[in-house]
Amino acid sequence: MSYALQLKDLRKSFGKTEIIRGIDLAIPSGERVGIIGPNGAGKSTLFNLISGRFEPSSGEVLLNGQRINGKRPFEINRLGLSRSFQITNIFPKLSVFENLRCGVLWSLGYKYSFWKFLADLKDANDRTDELMEMVKLEKKHDVLAMNLTYAEQRALEIGITIAGGASVILLDEPTAGMSKSETGRFVKLIKDVTVGKTLLTVEHDMGVVFGLADKIAVVVYGELLAYDTPEAVRSDARVQEAYLGSSIAESQGGGHA
Repeated sequence: MSYALQLKDLRKSFGKTEIIRGIDLAIPSGERVGIIGPNGAGKSTLFNLISGRFEPSSGEVLLNGQRINGKRPFEINRLGLSRSFQITNIFPKLSVFENLRCGVLWSLGYKYSFWKFLADLKDANDRTDELMEMVKLEKKHDVLAMNLTYAEQRALEIGITIAGGASVILLDEPTAGMSKSETGRFVKLIKDVTVGKTLLTVEHDMGVVFGLADKIAVVVYGELLAYDTPEAVRSDARVQEAYLGSSIAESQGGGHA
């Protein structure tokens, strides 16, 4: 089996405090994985280890079979992994089109081509137009990012995240702060734009997690308590006791935990 992402005995300590305690995880290419756990479980730390913001204390992170821990975030991105953050991370004074084009340019090989006129880069501009349609922002072409609604800004960030053509996408609480109707539309958007890609998402909305993920990884006190299908996790007594409790039965209705 081809694994897009592998974590091998991954550990992270800050001083004498061990946050991630020997996590082993192998995610096949094209699988959608939801990472859940109580506050302080180590979910954000895990994302930071995978994406290169933190260096592991020990263990390995493999992207498509290649060890990436020790590499800087931009190097990992160029190898095919991209992530979004809990706090919307966009260029507020650039238009929607300009934001997305920034994400496209490097993937098309333009790098530091200061002598090229952006308006003449047909392939980059065409790809940017495609992305705008994918994230449903084609009618906001010239609108400054800071003037978008919150949900539109999150959609723009998703567009920037996938703009470089990464095969592995990490989304950190993508629906946080959205209304129920916005959340429903956004889950569909995520499904549409990540077809064929490997997706890891940290989410507190159980309705989102159980509706989006093929597999769910439950992290408790820095350890992997369970990694299985939504149905198996839903009925796992250890998970219910450690984290989900009654919310697991309510997840179909979009309850939070």
